[in-house]
Amino acid sequence: MTIEKLGERLTRWFPAWVLIGGALALWRPKLFTWFDGDMITWGLAVIMLGMGITLSIDDFRAVARMPKAVGAGVLAQYLIMPLIGWATAKLTNLPLPFAVGVILVSCCPGGTASNVVTYIARGHVALSVLMTMCSTFAAIVMTPIMTKWLAGTLVPVPAWGLFLSTIKVVLAPLVLGLLLHHAAPRFSRAIVPIAPFISVLAIVLICASIIGSSAAVLLSSGARLVFALFLLHSGGFALGYILAALFGFDMQICRTVSIEVGMQNSGLGAVLARRHFADPLTAVPCAISATMHSVIGSFVAALWRRSSNAERRADEPEIVSD
Repeated sequence: MTIEKLGERLTRWFPAWVLIGGALALWRPKLFTWFDGDMITWGLAVIMLGMGITLSIDDFRAVARMPKAVGAGVLAQYLIMPLIGWATAKLTNLPLPFAVGVILVSCCPGGTASNVVTYIARGHVALSVLMTMCSTFAAIVMTPIMTKWLAGTLVPVPAWGLFLSTIKVVLAPLVLGLLLHHAAPRFSRAIVPIAPFISVLAIVLICASIIGSSAAVLLSSGARLVFALFLLHSGGFALGYILAALFGFDMQICRTVSIEVGMQNSGLGAVLARRHFADPLTAVPCAISATMHSVIGSFVAALWRRSSNAERRADEPEIVSD
């Protein structure tokens, strides 16, 4: 088995790795709490660098060839999810740090895991990558603005600090990865096959570390938070699909937009929460979010993949033997 195929196979199990990491963190927090502080920031930078290495100038040109679909996905990302996040935090009457954390993660861009889930669901993978790229660049401005607008009534939100941090941990690694893609193509080709799985490992470590550091709180009073995040992500999947259908897109694109909207860059939310909010519990919803959207996304992807396989079999000509 080649490294590329091994990396792809391991990456497909992303939801399982996140679930296993979260469960182990609740059971034995010290297995993951060592991964803390600046290590979490560097972990996110590695994820963004890996994404940047897979990008090229041609990817940006591709946006011009499908602007309507990309625009719909990015619009839904920063319209649907933040509003659902705010409404969910209000309706479930979450404790203040959890409410702020839910709003913060809902204002983050699409996560790189959405590309994997789109592949499993037989969606439009190239479109998923383009939407993730565009929403990530838009996050430099949109995440601070939306968080300030929706969470600013609950706690002071340092919008300028969020903006600077997003540049450091998102834009800088992405641009560096893009430069490496063109300036060091041989190195990039060697990294690309394993980059997705390295990103998965970084996400697992970030989320498990935060879950482990707040294990006692989660075990005693985390049910409401889990329910709130289920509402957030299931609402994102459903409304993302509906919005794409209203735009008149075909089923494959509707599935892709749904997955892109429903899955957030929870690692970015965790880093921003740890850096700019005094209560460490603000980062907890971001960690649980990664587990929740992975579970929902993998379930939806399995259903859609099965549906696609059934449609393919139905379209195959029937062979009649004499």
